[in-house]
Amino acid sequence: MKRMIVAVTAGLALASAGRASAQDVQQQAYAQKRAELVKELQEAQRALSDLRSQRVQLQARIENVIANMMQQRAQALLMSNEMNALQQLDAMLTSSQDNLLAQRDRFTTISDAVRRRSGAMLVVLLRADSSSGSQLLNQATLSVDNAQVEARSYTVMSNNALSMGAVDQLYRANVLPIGHTVTLQLTVNGQPQTQSLNVAAQGETVTYVQFAVRNGQVVATTWTSRGTTPF
Repeated sequence: MKRMIVAVTAGLALASAGRASAQDVQQQAYAQKRAELVKELQEAQRALSDLRSQRVQLQARIENVIANMMQQRAQALLMSNEMNALQQLDAMLTSSQDNLLAQRDRFTTISDAVRRRSGAMLVVLLRADSSSGSQLLNQATLSVDNAQVEARSYTVMSNNALSMGAVDQLYRANVLPIGHTVTLQLTVNGQPQTQSLNVAAQGETVTYVQFAVRNGQVVATTWTSRGTTPF
């Protein structure tokens, strides 16, 4: 009887030891599997973190590229606008130049037509009578239609030439075939004198006005000629 009890007790002990050994194996397997899963999770988290970092870097690069492209586009548009503005300005300047040239040609044509049609010329002369006594001319100012056209200063040599019969042409120009006022202000022997004359210029004719100094006085005469007209 005792042997049977001992045998049963030994069997129970063996069975209990077997169950304990199986539980230890399961716990070790669970712990190993858990460790493996934890390691895989950590590796996945690291990979995810790397992917997030790469995504942030890639997004920054894309934004930088987009910003550079927008800046280049803005510069290209700005240059395009400037080029268009320069081209428009050049076109305006070219058009203005063409208009000015056309106006110049038009005015030249009109002036030539008026000159050919009128053919009037006015010539103003100054001389000193050599038979007069001693007289000295100093300053001379000529005005035509109240506009000064000439100013002269006479030296001793000039006075000698005038006294010997030289004639000084003060004015020669094309004029309209209408009435004109010719005024000479002359200083003779230190005394200022003024002589004015109204003349009617005729078409295709040269009108001469001569101021002659005689005995210290200024005398005006006029005549016309068709043979010496340049038209």
